Amino acid sequence: MSKKKQFVEKVTAMEDDFGQWYTDVVKQADLVDYGQVRGTMIIKPYGFAIWENIRDELDRKFKETGHSNVAFPLFIPESLLQKEKDHVEGFAPEVAWVTHGGDEKLAERIAVRPTSEVLFCDYYSKNIHSYRDLPMLYNQWGNVVRWEKTTRPFLRSSEFHWQEGHTAHATDEDAAEETERMLGVYADIAENYLAIPVIRGRKTDKEKFAGAKYTLTIESLMHDGRALQSATSHHFGTGFAEAFDITYLDESGESQFVHQTSWGLSTRIMGALIMVHGDNRGLVVPPRIAPTQALILPIAQHKEGVLDKAYDLRDQLKDLVRVGIDASDKTPGWKFNESEMKGIPVRIEIGPKDIEKEQVVLVRRDTGEKEFVALTDLHDRLPALLEEVQQNLFDKAAAHRSEKTSTATTMEEFKQTLDQKSGFIKAMWCGDLACEEEIREETQATSRCIPFEQEKVADTCVCCGKEAKEMVYWARAY
Repeated sequence: MSKKKQFVEKVTAMEDDFGQWYTDVVKQADLVDYGQVRGTMIIKPYGFAIWENIRDELDRKFKETGHSNVAFPLFIPESLLQKEKDHVEGFAPEVAWVTHGGDEKLAERIAVRPTSEVLFCDYYSKNIHSYRDLPMLYNQWGNVVRWEKTTRPFLRSSEFHWQEGHTAHATDEDAAEETERMLGVYADIAENYLAIPVIRGRKTDKEKFAGAKYTLTIESLMHDGRALQSATSHHFGTGFAEAFDITYLDESGESQFVHQTSWGLSTRIMGALIMVHGDNRGLVVPPRIAPTQALILPIAQHKEGVLDKAYDLRDQLKDLVRVGIDASDKTPGWKFNESEMKGIPVRIEIGPKDIEKEQVVLVRRDTGEKEFVALTDLHDRLPALLEEVQQNLFDKAAAHRSEKTSTATTMEEFKQTLDQKSGFIKAMWCGDLACEEEIREETQATSRCIPFEQEKVADTCVCCGKEAKEMVYWARAY
């Protein structure tokens, strides 16, 4: 078997080895290559094109909600990083340090940013003076470094791309509103663009961001029943402001601490995209974020008029959808497999017989269904079909999540469900850290979130049997 043949055919079945399936899809869909430093990745053109579409939608929404883009340095002096105790303790194990500049040892170590809170705080302390300066609504697109022990492309890498929003407000209420609003933006992107259903909720104190008053999250469920934290939004209160002396004069001339937020979404969402929608034929990309929404494949293109008609068709459709054409000399079978591996939502086939009948064949990536469409109807049918694919991917993922969501009222039931079915488990919790840690130790499941939409599935805590305070989603996670 040739190397090219293997490229389009060899993907480990997800039922046999989900981790290997993921790696196969990432590589064979041409999303990434491995960097020279452990845990780093080269995001290739197709992978970055998907990320750009996600990024562009997010950026548009950030600007619609009044945020401005800025760019802060990659380097953080150690003394600055140490200013907020909880924050530095939370990130210390993952920080990469610069100790030399050329041949000279630096007088002070410099951290390669794992996140930029302290940089923004230092800036705010020098640039916020009056209530008229507030709110200060910033977003940064960039990359960060976290020295992870175990890595996997997109899901957990030593360097990754993301955006981090940082805002300062006059009141706690304003900051709380911002924290929830930005979580809503993330949920909108996940559900309406990536077709990934999410659960919105609050992290427990154990799982919240280091230094935050509280953390909000959107949680999604992968095909193998593991959860993935897809984006987070943090309310900092005045903790960072007190550490960095970020104050403003209110309308009465009184000095007040600002209230801050921070929120982020990274290339990790690409991992969710792969693991929620992918199948044993490769990647499946929702139309709204697909770089190529429809790919024209000329059949028997060596015959007179076929290529000309295919290019004419592309020109007619290019203002309607993101359309591509594969006019290479590869075999039709190769082209079909490659388009499926890359998850292109719709394939448009056109050959001599189709030209004669003035039609095309549309093939859906999500279901494999074919339909014959008259050329005169294509302008109406193609956008409608793309919307059908988008909705079907969401519905399918929602149905899978529902099927993989269970309820447990005792630890025995909790363990049995997790081992036999996996997925989300809804269970009551007393609010005690000891119970949360015991559940993790005994089952490897973590609290994913305390959902905004609460249900009372029992009266007592699933772990200790004491009176329950709230329902929590639990799962093993990436």
